[in-house]
Amino acid sequence: MIAADTGKAAALLFVVVIVQVSILNGVDILYGRPELLLVTVVCVALLRGAVFGAVCGFAAGLLADTGTLGMLGFTSLLLTLAGYWVGRYGETTGRDRAHAPLLSVAAVTVVYEVGALMLHFMLGQPAPAHTVLLDALIPTVALNLLLTFPVYSLVRRVLRPYEWGDRAREVRLLG
Repeated sequence: MIAADTGKAAALLFVVVIVQVSILNGVDILYGRPELLLVTVVCVALLRGAVFGAVCGFAAGLLADTGTLGMLGFTSLLLTLAGYWVGRYGETTGRDRAHAPLLSVAAVTVVYEVGALMLHFMLGQPAPAHTVLLDALIPTVALNLLLTFPVYSLVRRVLRPYEWGDRAREVRLLG
């Protein structure tokens, strides 16, 4: 089951990286840019957990960095962290809740944009905080939220939810 999930997730993320790099990087709506790759990594991590989400985020980010000829590892670092933390949220509390995908995408989009801004600043690259935080953040979050339900339903079909016997790996809270 793990090998099948890995292959399906790899194929899905490969297609999403191609769409993100070739089509969506040029889309700019009210200064916001839809991040299909981020939304997909969040959905995969929410359904499959922290380690799976982190590995998917790293691989997809590395592929995206290679495809855009950007700084190698920049997107990988951000997507790895996003995949891990959303996966932890999915393992502990949020997997079966209806609002979990929306909450995860909204929170991770804000953290992703602020993290990218901080990384650009620390690397000595131009970091237009006013443009990112005031002009582009709200439209980007709104565009990502519009992508959430279609992407989540697609990922849920591709990566079938675990059956009760398979959920033994899930974290159980005591108390």
